[in-house]
Amino acid sequence: MDEVIDDPADGWFPETVAARYDVGRGGANDPAEIARTVDLLADLAGDGPALELAIGTGRIAAPLAQRGVPVHGIELSRAMAARIAGKPGAEQIGVTIGDMTTTRVPGEFSLVYLVFNTISNVTTQDGQVDVFRNAAAHLRPGGCFLIEVAVPDLRRMPPGQDTVPFTVAPDEEGGGYVGFDRYDVVTQEFTSNHVTVTPDGRGEFRSISFRYAWPAEMDLMARIAGLHLSHRWADWNRSPFTADSTDHVSVWEKAG
Repeated sequence: MDEVIDDPADGWFPETVAARYDVGRGGANDPAEIARTVDLLADLAGDGPALELAIGTGRIAAPLAQRGVPVHGIELSRAMAARIAGKPGAEQIGVTIGDMTTTRVPGEFSLVYLVFNTISNVTTQDGQVDVFRNAAAHLRPGGCFLIEVAVPDLRRMPPGQDTVPFTVAPDEEGGGYVGFDRYDVVTQEFTSNHVTVTPDGRGEFRSISFRYAWPAEMDLMARIAGLHLSHRWADWNRSPFTADSTDHVSVWEKAG
């Protein structure tokens, strides 16, 4: 088998990650969760086109396009974007390779969206503000910008601790997986760390850098970009957002 060589230009999502990104039917790839996501996005898009920032492998864009919503995407990783072509609905999706903080595509959109914690991949506050500004620049008057992201999990971290495990999953064959986040509460930067052990004892470690932001901070970023909050839910079912919510799906609107 030929050795896979990752392209550094693909950032955190090179070929070795893209090749297995859609594997499995749990978590982000759960069909029921994807259906709930697409239902809400289609409702917000209405009769207008949608733009997905960090479109990835088309996990959400392809079924949304199948619902009749014209979709365009911006994606930094060519390896991830190459997977879109193999999905039903791909013929209705356009993709521009570039950075979602600055890359512009022609036209105006009724909906711009960014899902699955990807705003946190932008590791500076200035960069995250640029994402909001770029989204706003693509919106038609009255259009919406939606973000799905986790609420920072700092309440589980006592004073003096900087690490929070989020998954410990041994398997029946002797291997397993451990995931943990390590926070810097001064810079609001954190790393998401993933350790996979095979039954024969071989290990793989992968660490990805992020920046967390509270919902209120994102509301201020939106105001800087000329947007105002119109909805905040705890999930794709539009459940009320509370102090105990672990995620939020927030929608900001451009003045009409």
